[in-house]
Amino acid sequence: MRRPEVVERLYLDFDGFFASVMQQVYPALRGRPVGVVPFAGTDRTVVIACSKEAKRAGCSNVMNIADALAKCPELVLAPQEPDLYRRAHNALLSEISAVIPIDAIKSIDEITCVLDIRQRHDPERLGQKIKQRINRYIGPYITCSIGFAANRQLAKIAGKQNKPNGITIWHPHMMPEPLYPILFEDIPGIGGRMEKRLYRHGIANMQQLMALSPKQMRKIWRNVTGERLWYALHGYDIQAPESQRGMFGHGRVLPPDSRTLPRAKEIARLLLIKAGRRLRREGFYASSFWLSLAIRDGSWSDHLGLPIVNDDKAILAALDTLWRRAEGELSARQVIYRVHVTLGDLSCADHRQMDMLLNDDLARRKWEAITRAMDSLNSKYSQTVVSLGMWNPPEGGNVGGKISYTRIPSADDFW
Repeated sequence: MRRPEVVERLYLDFDGFFASVMQQVYPALRGRPVGVVPFAGTDRTVVIACSKEAKRAGCSNVMNIADALAKCPELVLAPQEPDLYRRAHNALLSEISAVIPIDAIKSIDEITCVLDIRQRHDPERLGQKIKQRINRYIGPYITCSIGFAANRQLAKIAGKQNKPNGITIWHPHMMPEPLYPILFEDIPGIGGRMEKRLYRHGIANMQQLMALSPKQMRKIWRNVTGERLWYALHGYDIQAPESQRGMFGHGRVLPPDSRTLPRAKEIARLLLIKAGRRLRREGFYASSFWLSLAIRDGSWSDHLGLPIVNDDKAILAALDTLWRRAEGELSARQVIYRVHVTLGDLSCADHRQMDMLLNDDLARRKWEAITRAMDSLNSKYSQTVVSLGMWNPPEGGNVGGKISYTRIPSADDFW
């Protein structure tokens, strides 16, 4: 396995991305603490994302609105605009690509790049060039922090050390000392449970972790992930295998007037249709469906097996089945705060195997053809012009196109 002797990777992380995009677009928000919320007028959900100014005042992402306002009474609550973030993401990628090719898009606000031979000799200059281009062609209110190191993992950790708007360079000859002061929680691949497991093994800090061998790390993690992390932290050029798509899902915090069972079901229908469109667009079938409801003082969830389907009729029938279960188990006056729908147990469209015991081949093909025709019409007009049942998005719109740290929405998500 190769161990680079110079900096080869760049990891770029935008600072308070969603809030900073709002500040760039809306002058009235500039220089003020901003908290992005699901919809206008809400005061009972969470601040999805907050600006640099809000973070300095003690606010954090996914903080209860009441707690955020207690920390920062001047906090400006701005309704989310997911399509704006999508367009900003694409514009920023275009400007960065003019400086250096993008190797991988890790999330809507994080990317990684591979440095060429010339760039490896002066990473500081490269980082400044990227920042200057963003400032000139996008605007000064969207900033980024950049980490440089021998591999992607170390570059990502480095980029977190000098936020916001910083540049951190970890040359291989400097390592591993820069890692010693870092907390376990700041290392990708070490979650809360793993941190407790490390403590049980007598590993209380990064210096002790770095002193382990690859085999010891594998034993503690109980799989090869620990060994991969050892090589990454020690500067080897190692890449984790690409993750496989496991599900398609959408969730939504409900506006106050949609928190009854009937209204929540209507929003669940729209979210499920959106998930079905993504399922078909990426060439998959699903064989399970999950429904989750956040209710007062708890949650309700259930799942259902599906006969390897991707058409709207089949998945909406599954929703009807689970919703009847929910109605039977929950009070008619139950307050529903959030709904989440998930299509899982995926199989590729070109590997689909029909159920021998389910004689629905002709009906299924008919509904698949109808669904494809609807998708084609909606794609032609770039909006939902035809759907099974009423199409009545809730307050705030953006059904299926909400803020996501892990998925970059496409234009189709906003039809």
